[in-house]
Order: sequence, then C-alpha cells, then structure tokens
Amino acid sequence: MGAVRKTIYSPQQECLLKLLREVRIKAGLRQQELAKRLNQPQSFVSKYETGERRLDVVELRQVCLALDITLTGLVKCFEAALENKILK
Repeated sequence: MGAVRKTIYSPQQECLLKLLREVRIKAGLRQQELAKRLNQPQSFVSKYETGERRLDVVELRQVCLALDITLTGLVKCFEAALENKILK
C-alpha cells in the first residue's frame, strides 16, 4: 500500500497565494523589492507565492507590514475572497 501524499494546494491555500500576489502587485512592488523590505532573498517571496513554502503567522505579519496592510486587513480580504469563490 503506497503512502498518501499530502498536498498544500487546497482551494483555500490557492486563494491565499493569489491574494498575497495581488496585494504585492497593488503595492507596486516586484518580488525583489518586497524581499529587500523583508531582508530575505527574492526566492523567499517566490516560494511562498507559488506554494512551495508556507508562511507561519509571524512571517505572514511581517509580509503584511512590508506591504503596508494589517494582518487583520489581509484576513478580511482573504475571507471575502473565499466567500466570493464559494458564491460563484
């Protein structure tokens, strides 16, 4: 019997990744510019935006601060995006 492969690509996770990219783009930042604000390599931003890496809540807050959005504001946008996805 083969092992069950876990995936991080749930519909909710995909929605969050899309939202994080959209917020970065609305802020007028390229991945490299955001990475510099975070004191991280560009690959850090690329990996979490593509789902190769997940952010913990502390990292997510740091990303929000670098994007000039509150964590609460991002969560509200995320909840709205999920509701819109469900209603469509």
